[in-house]
Amino acid sequence: MDLTLLLAVLGSIALLLLLVLWLRLSAFLALLIASIACGLLAGLSPQLVLDNISAGMGNTLAYVATIVGLGAILGAVLEHAGGTQALARFLLDRLGERRAPLAFVLTGFLIAIPVFFDVAFVILVPLLYATSRRTGRSLLFYAIPLLAGLATTHAFIPPTPGPIAVADILGAELGWIIFWGFIVGIPTVSVAGLWWGRRVGRRFDLAPPTLLKTDEASTGSPPAIGLVLGIIFIPILLILVHTLTRMLVDGAWVNGSWLTETLIFLGHPYIALLLSCLIALYWLGIRRGTGRQELQQLATKALGPAGIIILITGAGGVYKQMLMATGAGEALA
Repeated sequence: MDLTLLLAVLGSIALLLLLVLWLRLSAFLALLIASIACGLLAGLSPQLVLDNISAGMGNTLAYVATIVGLGAILGAVLEHAGGTQALARFLLDRLGERRAPLAFVLTGFLIAIPVFFDVAFVILVPLLYATSRRTGRSLLFYAIPLLAGLATTHAFIPPTPGPIAVADILGAELGWIIFWGFIVGIPTVSVAGLWWGRRVGRRFDLAPPTLLKTDEASTGSPPAIGLVLGIIFIPILLILVHTLTRMLVDGAWVNGSWLTETLIFLGHPYIALLLSCLIALYWLGIRRGTGRQELQQLATKALGPAGIIILITGAGGVYKQMLMATGAGEALA
């Protein structure tokens, strides 16, 4: 990598950090500005910079936008029906108070698959406070396992935005990302959530705040836990079947047929998430008395936060495209 290119990359990174950390500029705007600066400083013509902005944004969002949007709607319906709290209560009842940290780890790990990290945490905070108050243990004893479960899934397992963007950049099958996400995520959450949470919880006695009401009055009967788990795992299983079928067909282990084509089609992330969304809208929405207009408003509201994530991810794709266009990507590789 020549000196001019190195300075262009380092300068754009410094500019990005300055805009985000010091000027508190939107990450979307900061990434676009840093991308433009990188291209111009590296010697690209203004027109080529503009072309790479379009290419980077288009290539990234063509795949990411659909999956993030469908995942957001799925999570919103699950949250609206009380599926998040139903799963948490089910695990707490089955595992008992003695193994409540494990229940919160599993809750966070599973719920973060369809529900955004911050939304899931806000929903589960009352249950977290109630458990801490009932057992008399430190709030950290339960909060760290929950946060570890949420963060691990958010970082490793689609359809959360980060793993989807990485899969798109690397050109990796989403099924393999899910598989290795579980392989890496389970030991990670065991150490960060269970082992570390137990140590910190015993060392620091943090009582839950008394200003917030922790009695979770349900607005209706919770959905069946089997239905909740089914809606969460249907897209994951379909995507894994898609990847396995593709691998068998490409490796000539099985011959292509209408069955393999159907499995590959149904297991594509677009179709798998769309089917799960439709099942959730019907069984957790219409069948539970939610009106069609309310469901439409729910889906529209869910796409608001998703839109922000999609744009930031797209801007990250622009920065990646600019690095590749300048030759920095190849030099760094």
